[in-house]
Amino acid sequence: MKQRLALSTILAFASKGGGGLLAFPYSNPHPTTSAGACHHNRRWLSSIRSSSSTNNNNNNNNNNNNKNNNNNSNHNAFSLEQQSKHVQDALYRIRCVNYLPHDIQKSLIPFLVNGRAFGKVRPSIADLLAGFQMDDGNPVFELTQKSCPDQPQPQPQPNQVLTLSKHCGSTCEERSAAVAVVTQALRDQGIVRGWRDELYPVATSFYEEPVFLMERAAVHFLGVLEYGVHMNGLVVVQSASPQQPSQQTPPPVLMWMARRSATKSKYPNMLDHLVAGGQPAGVSLMDNVVKECLEEAGIPESITRAGVSSAGVISYETYHEKSDTISRNILFCFDLVLPESFQPVAMDGEVQEFFTWTVDQVLQSMDQDYADPIKPNCYVVIIDWLVRNGHLSPDVPGYLDVVRELRSGDCQ
Repeated sequence: MKQRLALSTILAFASKGGGGLLAFPYSNPHPTTSAGACHHNRRWLSSIRSSSSTNNNNNNNNNNNNKNNNNNSNHNAFSLEQQSKHVQDALYRIRCVNYLPHDIQKSLIPFLVNGRAFGKVRPSIADLLAGFQMDDGNPVFELTQKSCPDQPQPQPQPNQVLTLSKHCGSTCEERSAAVAVVTQALRDQGIVRGWRDELYPVATSFYEEPVFLMERAAVHFLGVLEYGVHMNGLVVVQSASPQQPSQQTPPPVLMWMARRSATKSKYPNMLDHLVAGGQPAGVSLMDNVVKECLEEAGIPESITRAGVSSAGVISYETYHEKSDTISRNILFCFDLVLPESFQPVAMDGEVQEFFTWTVDQVLQSMDQDYADPIKPNCYVVIIDWLVRNGHLSPDVPGYLDVVRELRSGDCQ
């Protein structure tokens, strides 16, 4: 019996593009990140799935005819084949943002301040930054040789480091002013886009004092740690059809979704979380959550504080081919349960509309060919929620890859 189950698991897993034990990189298919890796992996998955496409089409038709009535079932309501597909789709979405090829990783140059590493930059970006000067003619950044006398030549890692020059000063304010000269010049040259006028702290960890502050839109040019808050907006449908006292099925849960404005500099018109935002300097996480909820969705502070709970952290690193930069992201996740009667309202012009999805719709949207996908980094937070709430099966190969890769980046 155990052998038959193992064989059926493997066959079902492979028919849906299985490979949980095989590592294959993905990148974000949208212009702000790499396009090549996602196309490569799309071909890889297609080659595996092609042999069972007829069976898959038949199964999809059957699935559409046999949806769970309350649209809120856990993974046990799905066939083994469906469970395998959900896990593989989750891996695809995670790897669209968690993408740092080995050759790129080996080429990265450390960015140091006072001898401590704060970021990672590509050689082309290091050369670019080293070319800027302050008004007095002194450099802001310096590209110097790394001192490694104990290492044999040739060294396996880049033997250069990017540093702030001594002319930038020794205080957070002085360094911030010097770096602003460079970021503003990059903006004026059209290299940094989507300027926010929002300062991010540059530090070695979330709980340390920053060595300087810099414009949010430019942080990936130094490959420093970026922090943000993301809310899973949820509705527990208590008004669903009444159950018999003997029934123990939990009430359905819906997830609020948003559609981004067509004028957004990144991912215009794409689906998004109910509320999400960067974590600026000088603001606590909860105060930022309250602020973003009010500004983006018109959620009063009283409703936010009554319904929000901390739900952990996601971390990932992304190489952006177009700009040749690195993003190192840490997202603080929150679950926000809203009253059934509450309707979010777009307040700041960044959202076109809000609407709710069932769990089944969320799972379907993870498919690599889904026509109207969610913003890439929102998927990782949603997938974490799916894991925490039992909507992905731990019996399926690839599940542990999902859990591990949700926190693959530096988490400091």
